[in-house]
Amino acid sequence: MRGASISLEGLSVEYRTGRDSVLALSRITLHVDGGEFVSVIGPSGCGKSTLLRVVAGLLKPTQGAIRINEAPVDSPFLGAGVVFQEPVLLDWRTVLGNVLLQADVRHLDRRVFEPRALELLKQVGLEDFVDKRPYQLSGGMRQRVSICRALLHDPSLLLMDEPFGALDALTREQMAEDLQRLWVDLGMTVLFVTHSISEAVLLSDRVLVLSPRPGSLLADIRIDLPRLRHVRVAQRMPMYVEHMARIRATLDEAGGNRP
Repeated sequence: MRGASISLEGLSVEYRTGRDSVLALSRITLHVDGGEFVSVIGPSGCGKSTLLRVVAGLLKPTQGAIRINEAPVDSPFLGAGVVFQEPVLLDWRTVLGNVLLQADVRHLDRRVFEPRALELLKQVGLEDFVDKRPYQLSGGMRQRVSICRALLHDPSLLLMDEPFGALDALTREQMAEDLQRLWVDLGMTVLFVTHSISEAVLLSDRVLVLSPRPGSLLADIRIDLPRLRHVRVAQRMPMYVEHMARIRATLDEAGGNRP
Protein backbone atom coordinates (compact mmCIF):
# COMPACT_ATOMS: atom_id res chain seq x y z
CA MET A 1 0.00 0.00 0.00
CA ARG A 2 1.23 3.46 -0.85
CA GLY A 3 1.57 5.64 2.21
CA ALA A 4 -0.60 8.66 2.90
CA SER A 5 0.64 12.19 2.20
CA ILE A 6 0.31 14.82 4.92
CA SER A 7 0.03 18.59 4.46
CA LEU A 8 -0.03 21.12 7.29
CA GLU A 9 -0.69 24.77 6.51
CA GLY A 10 -0.16 27.44 9.19
CA LEU A 11 -1.06 24.98 11.94
CA SER A 12 -1.44 26.34 15.48
CA VAL A 13 -2.89 24.67 18.56
CA GLU A 14 -3.86 26.52 21.72
CA TYR A 15 -5.11 24.80 24.85
CA ARG A 16 -7.63 26.79 26.88
CA THR A 17 -8.55 26.12 30.50
CA GLY A 18 -10.91 28.71 31.87
CA ARG A 19 -9.21 32.07 31.54
CA ASP A 20 -5.80 30.54 30.95
CA SER A 21 -4.38 29.37 27.64
CA VAL A 22 -1.21 27.66 26.43
CA LEU A 23 -0.01 27.90 22.85
CA ALA A 24 1.38 24.43 22.10
CA LEU A 25 2.13 24.72 18.36
CA SER A 26 2.62 27.83 16.29
CA ARG A 27 2.23 28.27 12.51
CA ILE A 28 3.64 24.97 11.32
CA THR A 29 3.66 24.45 7.57
CA LEU A 30 5.09 21.29 6.03
CA HIS A 31 4.41 18.46 3.59
CA VAL A 32 5.19 14.76 3.98
CA ASP A 33 5.15 12.62 0.86
CA GLY A 34 3.46 9.24 0.87
CA GLY A 35 5.82 6.53 2.05
CA GLU A 36 8.26 8.82 3.86
CA PHE A 37 9.63 8.08 7.31
CA VAL A 38 9.69 11.39 9.19
CA SER A 39 10.82 11.88 12.78
CA VAL A 40 9.84 14.78 15.02
CA ILE A 41 12.26 15.89 17.72
CA GLY A 42 12.33 18.83 20.09
CA PRO A 43 12.48 19.84 23.76
CA SER A 44 10.05 18.36 26.25
CA GLY A 45 6.71 20.16 26.14
CA CYS A 46 7.19 21.57 22.64
CA GLY A 47 4.06 19.95 21.20
CA LYS A 48 5.37 16.79 19.53
CA SER A 49 2.57 14.60 20.85
CA THR A 50 0.05 17.35 20.12
CA LEU A 51 1.20 17.31 16.50
CA LEU A 52 0.52 13.56 16.28
CA ARG A 53 -2.96 14.02 17.76
CA VAL A 54 -3.77 16.68 15.18
CA VAL A 55 -2.55 14.50 12.31
CA ALA A 56 -4.61 11.59 13.66
CA GLY A 57 -7.69 13.80 13.64
CA LEU A 58 -8.10 13.46 17.42
CA LEU A 59 -7.53 17.17 18.07
CA LYS A 60 -8.71 20.11 15.99
CA PRO A 61 -6.17 22.89 15.36
CA THR A 62 -6.93 26.36 16.62
CA GLN A 63 -5.71 27.80 13.33
CA GLY A 64 -4.58 26.42 10.02
CA ALA A 65 -5.45 23.31 8.08
CA ILE A 66 -4.42 19.69 7.79
CA ARG A 67 -4.92 17.45 4.78
CA ILE A 68 -4.21 13.75 4.32
CA ASN A 69 -4.12 12.59 0.72
CA GLU A 70 -5.32 16.11 -0.15
CA ALA A 71 -8.55 15.63 1.83
CA PRO A 72 -9.28 17.89 4.85
CA VAL A 73 -9.06 16.15 8.22
CA ASP A 74 -12.00 17.08 10.44
CA SER A 75 -12.55 13.76 12.25
CA PRO A 76 -10.40 10.78 13.31
CA PHE A 77 -8.42 9.46 10.34
CA LEU A 78 -9.35 5.79 10.13
CA GLY A 79 -6.43 4.98 7.85
CA ALA A 80 -3.93 5.53 10.69
CA GLY A 81 -2.32 3.11 13.10
CA VAL A 82 -1.05 4.46 16.41
CA VAL A 83 1.73 3.17 18.68
CA PHE A 84 2.32 4.73 22.11
CA GLN A 85 5.31 4.65 24.45
CA GLU A 86 3.60 1.99 26.56
CA PRO A 87 2.25 -1.08 24.71
CA VAL A 88 -1.18 -0.93 26.44
CA LEU A 89 -1.91 -4.64 26.06
CA LEU A 90 -4.85 -6.42 27.68
CA ASP A 91 -3.61 -8.91 30.28
CA TRP A 92 -6.51 -11.35 29.74
CA ARG A 93 -5.87 -11.66 26.00
CA THR A 94 -3.19 -13.70 24.32
CA VAL A 95 -0.61 -12.13 22.02
CA LEU A 96 -2.77 -13.01 19.02
CA GLY A 97 -5.87 -11.75 20.80
CA ASN A 98 -4.20 -8.41 21.51
CA VAL A 99 -3.26 -7.98 17.86
CA LEU A 100 -6.80 -8.90 16.80
CA LEU A 101 -8.19 -6.27 19.17
CA GLN A 102 -7.76 -3.87 16.26
CA ALA A 103 -10.20 -5.94 14.22
CA ASP A 104 -12.66 -6.17 17.11
CA VAL A 105 -12.67 -2.42 17.73
CA ARG A 106 -13.19 -1.72 14.03
CA HIS A 107 -15.88 -4.42 13.72
CA LEU A 108 -13.84 -6.33 11.15
CA ASP A 109 -14.11 -10.06 10.53
CA ARG A 110 -11.52 -11.77 12.79
CA ARG A 111 -11.42 -14.77 10.47
CA VAL A 112 -10.26 -12.55 7.63
CA PHE A 113 -7.61 -10.74 9.68
CA GLU A 114 -6.20 -13.62 11.71
CA PRO A 115 -3.83 -14.78 8.90
CA ARG A 116 -2.49 -11.21 8.62
CA ALA A 117 -2.03 -11.04 12.40
CA LEU A 118 -0.05 -14.28 12.35
CA GLU A 119 2.09 -13.06 9.45
CA LEU A 120 2.88 -9.77 11.21
CA LEU A 121 3.86 -11.63 14.38
CA LYS A 122 6.13 -13.85 12.30
CA GLN A 123 7.78 -10.79 10.74
CA VAL A 124 8.77 -9.53 14.18
CA GLY A 125 9.89 -12.93 15.47
CA LEU A 126 6.90 -13.69 17.69
CA GLU A 127 5.42 -16.64 15.80
CA ASP A 128 6.16 -18.93 18.78
CA PHE A 129 4.44 -16.63 21.29
CA VAL A 130 0.95 -16.24 19.82
CA ASP A 131 -0.70 -18.03 22.79
CA LYS A 132 1.33 -16.27 25.50
CA ARG A 133 -0.02 -13.55 27.79
CA PRO A 134 1.57 -10.09 28.03
CA TYR A 135 3.09 -10.80 31.47
CA GLN A 136 5.10 -13.64 29.87
CA LEU A 137 6.83 -11.27 27.43
CA SER A 138 9.77 -8.90 27.68
CA GLY A 139 9.29 -5.17 27.20
CA GLY A 140 10.55 -5.31 23.64
CA MET A 141 8.28 -8.23 22.80
CA ARG A 142 5.25 -6.39 24.20
CA GLN A 143 6.05 -3.37 22.06
CA ARG A 144 6.33 -5.60 18.99
CA VAL A 145 2.82 -6.86 19.72
CA SER A 146 1.65 -3.25 19.95
CA ILE A 147 3.18 -2.46 16.56
CA CYS A 148 1.57 -5.53 14.97
CA ARG A 149 -1.80 -4.44 16.38
CA ALA A 150 -1.36 -0.97 14.85
CA LEU A 151 -0.54 -2.53 11.47
CA LEU A 152 -3.30 -5.13 11.37
CA HIS A 153 -5.71 -3.09 9.23
CA ASP A 154 -2.96 -2.18 6.73
CA PRO A 155 -2.82 1.54 7.59
CA SER A 156 -1.48 4.06 5.11
CA LEU A 157 -0.14 6.13 8.02
CA LEU A 158 1.65 4.94 11.17
CA LEU A 159 1.88 7.42 14.07
CA MET A 160 4.42 6.54 16.76
CA ASP A 161 4.77 8.50 20.00
CA GLU A 162 8.14 7.62 21.58
CA PRO A 163 7.48 3.90 21.12
CA PHE A 164 10.96 2.82 22.23
CA GLY A 165 11.41 5.31 25.07
CA ALA A 166 10.97 2.77 27.88
CA LEU A 167 13.27 0.13 26.37
CA ASP A 168 16.92 -0.57 27.11
CA ALA A 169 19.57 0.44 24.57
CA LEU A 170 20.12 -3.00 23.02
CA THR A 171 16.39 -3.63 22.63
CA ARG A 172 15.93 -0.19 21.06
CA GLU A 173 18.56 -1.02 18.46
CA GLN A 174 16.80 -4.26 17.52
CA MET A 175 13.40 -2.55 17.45
CA ALA A 176 14.79 0.12 15.12
CA GLU A 177 15.92 -2.56 12.68
CA ASP A 178 12.59 -4.40 12.93
CA LEU A 179 10.67 -1.18 12.29
CA GLN A 180 12.75 -0.32 9.24
CA ARG A 181 12.04 -3.74 7.73
CA LEU A 182 8.31 -3.41 8.33
CA TRP A 183 8.29 0.08 6.84
CA VAL A 184 10.14 -1.07 3.72
CA ASP A 185 7.88 -4.11 3.31
CA LEU A 186 4.56 -2.31 3.90
CA GLY A 187 5.23 1.09 2.33
CA MET A 188 3.23 3.19 4.82
CA THR A 189 4.09 6.73 5.84
CA VAL A 190 5.55 6.95 9.35
CA LEU A 191 5.47 9.99 11.65
CA PHE A 192 7.73 9.14 14.58
CA VAL A 193 8.12 11.21 17.76
CA THR A 194 11.35 10.65 19.68
CA HIS A 195 13.62 12.32 22.22
CA SER A 196 16.68 10.56 20.77
CA ILE A 197 18.70 12.41 18.14
CA SER A 198 20.60 9.27 17.16
CA GLU A 199 17.35 7.30 16.78
CA ALA A 200 15.84 10.02 14.60
CA VAL A 201 18.86 10.05 12.27
CA LEU A 202 19.04 6.27 12.14
CA LEU A 203 15.40 5.77 11.16
CA SER A 204 14.36 8.75 9.11
CA ASP A 205 14.20 10.12 5.60
CA ARG A 206 13.69 13.53 7.25
CA VAL A 207 13.96 14.93 10.76
CA LEU A 208 11.71 17.82 11.80
CA VAL A 209 13.21 19.88 14.62
CA LEU A 210 10.73 21.83 16.77
CA SER A 211 11.47 24.85 18.92
CA PRO A 212 10.69 25.14 22.63
CA ARG A 213 7.00 25.83 23.31
CA PRO A 214 5.19 27.04 21.40
CA GLY A 215 6.54 24.49 18.97
CA SER A 216 7.44 25.89 15.57
CA LEU A 217 9.46 24.30 12.81
CA LEU A 218 13.16 25.16 13.24
CA ALA A 219 14.61 22.80 10.65
CA ASP A 220 13.60 20.11 8.18
CA ILE A 221 16.69 17.97 7.68
CA ARG A 222 16.89 15.31 4.97
CA ILE A 223 18.85 12.21 5.96
CA ASP A 224 20.63 10.76 2.94
CA LEU A 225 22.00 7.49 4.26
CA PRO A 226 21.67 4.04 2.65
CA ARG A 227 18.97 1.63 3.83
CA LEU A 228 18.66 -0.61 5.78
CA ARG A 229 20.60 1.14 8.52
CA HIS A 230 22.30 -0.77 11.30
CA VAL A 231 23.26 1.42 14.23
CA ARG A 232 26.84 0.18 14.59
CA VAL A 233 27.47 0.67 10.87
CA ALA A 234 25.75 4.07 10.72
CA GLN A 235 27.72 5.37 13.69
CA ARG A 236 30.89 5.06 11.62
CA MET A 237 29.49 7.12 8.73
CA PRO A 238 30.64 10.76 8.66
CA MET A 239 27.21 11.91 7.39
CA TYR A 240 25.50 10.23 10.35
CA VAL A 241 27.72 12.16 12.76
CA GLU A 242 27.21 15.39 10.82
CA HIS A 243 23.43 15.06 10.87
CA MET A 244 23.46 14.46 14.62
CA ALA A 245 25.69 17.48 15.16
CA ARG A 246 23.43 19.70 13.04
CA ILE A 247 20.31 18.68 14.94
CA ARG A 248 22.05 19.20 18.28
CA ALA A 249 23.30 22.63 17.20
CA THR A 250 19.81 23.64 16.03
CA LEU A 251 18.34 22.70 19.41
CA ASP A 252 21.13 24.42 21.33
CA GLU A 253 20.76 27.65 19.35
CA ALA A 254 17.03 27.69 20.12
CA GLY A 255 17.64 27.09 23.81
CA GLY A 256 16.07 23.64 23.58
CA ASN A 257 19.01 21.47 24.54
CA ARG A 258 16.89 18.88 26.38
CA PRO A 259 14.95 16.79 23.83
